[in-house]
Parts: sequence; C-alpha cells; structure tokens
Amino acid sequence: MFVAPDPGLMRLRNSSRAVIGVALAVVVAELCGLSLTASITGGLAALLALFTVLDSTVRAQRLTTALLPAAGFPVLALATALHDLPLVRDAAFLAVVFAGVYARRWGPRGHALGIFGFMMFFVTQFLHARTGQLPELYAAVGLALLSAGAARFVLWPIERRTPPPAAPPGLPGTGLARPTTRQAFQATAACGFALTIGQALSDDRWYWAVGTAWWIFVNTTSRGETLVRGFRRVLGTVIGIAAGLLIAVPLHGAPAPTAALVAVCVFGIFYTAAPSYSWMMFFVTVMAGLLYGLLGVLHPGLLLLRFQETAIGALGAALAVVIVLPVTTHAANDAWIQRALHCVRASTAATLDRLAGDPDADPAPHAAELELLLGRVRMALAPLVHPLSPLRARKARARQVLALLDDCAREVRGLVAVAADPQASHDARLAAACWRVQAAVEALTAAAAPGPAAAAGGSRPGARSWR
Repeated sequence: MFVAPDPGLMRLRNSSRAVIGVALAVVVAELCGLSLTASITGGLAALLALFTVLDSTVRAQRLTTALLPAAGFPVLALATALHDLPLVRDAAFLAVVFAGVYARRWGPRGHALGIFGFMMFFVTQFLHARTGQLPELYAAVGLALLSAGAARFVLWPIERRTPPPAAPPGLPGTGLARPTTRQAFQATAACGFALTIGQALSDDRWYWAVGTAWWIFVNTTSRGETLVRGFRRVLGTVIGIAAGLLIAVPLHGAPAPTAALVAVCVFGIFYTAAPSYSWMMFFVTVMAGLLYGLLGVLHPGLLLLRFQETAIGALGAALAVVIVLPVTTHAANDAWIQRALHCVRASTAATLDRLAGDPDADPAPHAAELELLLGRVRMALAPLVHPLSPLRARKARARQVLALLDDCAREVRGLVAVAADPQASHDARLAAACWRVQAAVEALTAAAAPGPAAAAGGSRPGARSWR
C-alpha cells in the first residue's frame, strides 16, 4: 500500500477527490433536511459513482454517471417494495445479481451500471429501508450523483488533463464460454448459496454474505483469481474487524469523530484499491462499523457476525468457481500473456512504420495498452505468486515471466522515446532489432507453441508449457 508506484500522483488525487465528492453529497443531503438513512444512502451512491465509472473519455464518464439512476432507481423501488416478502425479495436479488454481472459484456458502462444496481438493492437491506422512505432515497441519490459529478467534472477535473487509460477488453468467447455469461451464472450460484446459508445464520445481516460473494467476482476471470480474491477479502475483513473493535465501538456513534474517520476510510478505499485488495477491504470493514455506530446498532457481536457472513460469501464464491463452468488459472494466464506479447509486437510494428516515414504511426498507444495488459497479467498470475502457494516451481516460473514482461514494458517505453527522436530513429540497427522482436513474438505465439509463457520464460517454441 505504501510503496506501490503512483505515477503523476493519480491515486492520491483520485482519493482526495473522492473524499470531497462523498462529503459534498452528505452535506447537501443534511442541508436539505433528509434523514440519516437517506444521507448514508447518498454518501454511498456518491462513492460508487466515483469508484465504478471508469470510461476512457470524460464524455463517456458523464453519460455513464447520468445513466446511473436508470439502473439504481428501479432497483431501489423493487427492494423497498419487497422488503417484507422474503422469498420474492430473495429471488429478485438473485435476478439483480445475474443482470448486474451479465451487463459487464457491454464494457465499463455496463460494469458500472451493474454494480450500481446491485449496491442499491444491497443498501436497502443494510439500512432496512421501507417504501415510505423511497422519495427521500431518490432525492438523496440524485443529489449525491450531482455532487459526485460536480467534484469530478467541475471542481477537480483530473481526467480532462490526464485522460484515463482504456481498460483492455475482456477475453473473447461466445455463449457460455463468454466470460461475462459464465460469471453471471457463477456469481448467481455463489450468491444463492451465500443467501441461503447467510439467512440461516442471521435473518437481519445475511446480505453481507451476498455482498461478499458478489464483489469477489468483480475483475476476476479464472478459478485461481477468484480464490485468491476471496482469501484477501476475508483477510482484510478480519483485520478491519479488529480495528473496528478498537476504533468504532468506543466511539458509540459520536457524529464528529465518526465523520472524520469515515472520510479517512473513503480515502483509504480509493488509495489502496489498485495495489492491495486486502487493505481496501480493511477500510471498507472499518467504515461499515462506523456507519453501524451512527445507526446505533454497533456492538462486538455484530462485528463477529460480519466475519461469519464474509466467510460464508467467500466459501460460496469458491464453490461456484470450482463447480459452475470453471476456467482454470492456466488458461487465463496463457490468454493474457499472449495478448501482452501481441501488444509488444504491435509496438515494434508501429515503430518500424514510423522509421519508414509514416508520420501517423505511433507506438505510444500500444505502450500504454501494454501497461494495462501487464496489470491483468499480474492479476492472472496472482494465485501462483501468492505467498501461500505450495507450487514452488510454478511460482518461480511465474515470477520469471512477470520479470521478463516488465523488462519488455520498460524497453517498449524506451522504444517510444527513441522513435520520437528524429535523429536517433534513423539508426538502421533499431529497425533490425524491431524485425527480430516481431519474428520472436510470432514464434512465441504461434498456434503450434503449447504456451506463450514458456517461450516468455526463455524456452524455445515447442517446449513444454510453462506450468
């Protein structure tokens, strides 16, 4: 969390802006005389708007933010109307889970709308909202989105000066092989298990198990990734519960210190989300304890129940990825590594075109894409490089692959700088090196090769898989 690189201080600026946006949403709700329940709903809506809207252009971000009520308001109405009809409510919740995950097939916008819709159902369970509160909930969410939009697009328009990188498209597939379709069934099965067992444990706080199962499936593609994410979520929750016992319980919901600590938690959630899922969950758990304190229901037994429900949700996710349409870690690894290698080839091809006199050829976009793909490669290899992984040989090879791909990224960044230099780019040796890289990547990713990672680790094409 503390040593992870932060180029341009983007994480720091985004985290600070999130605190401003969420605080603004809560202050506006309070000034409008809305209830505590509505103010908390508004604060969470602002947090989600700033956290989940990740389109690659400012214009697209504005449109996605404007569409959030279309996903959230109907779900709020449905959840509050069904609050006293448990069986129908549970079926509707699972339908929202399936639709929310399936919507990811439409890219960042579908991803954001799906998460927002799910969380609107979740927050009504968290706050035990009723139909009579629906008008002020609508007002709170609407004001919160306006506040988040003002912070993002007016007060601190970071993306206007530094456009966010486009997320790499997901792995290809059709039918049940499409990752979003497969995950929709997996997440629904996991949430169904979590809902059933969670309600057997608690009629009031079962939704934590469902929320855990849902979030474990965000930004994962393979069985190994999901299992590691579940472990990290449980670990972060345990540490957060310990902190909650020391911080949230003694406060007894005192407004001023609670508000200050919630602001710290919002900052921590945004600042640690990229480098450490466990630390992010620590801040989420502490914030949840503080909010329970504001609502006057916090006690040590509730924090213990929070851990139990989290463990149930993680178990449900683990069972789902093992039983329901499983995808092995190795298959996901190969797919992402091949895409990274193809991106290296595209960078060198663009450089060759630039050297040949094409003024429109530019390797810089490919270099930026490579950085994003390396993030996905690291996520895919996380199960193998995890400290608790017993597969020592595979762990060593995975670390070797990551080191070599990092070297590739560094050299590609240097290639971009050289290609932009009119004098240095005339060196014939540079063109020859680019040709050799293209030939090597083509050999590594040829259909006859059993695994791109094997070649990336230094083996010749045709050598056995890097596993």
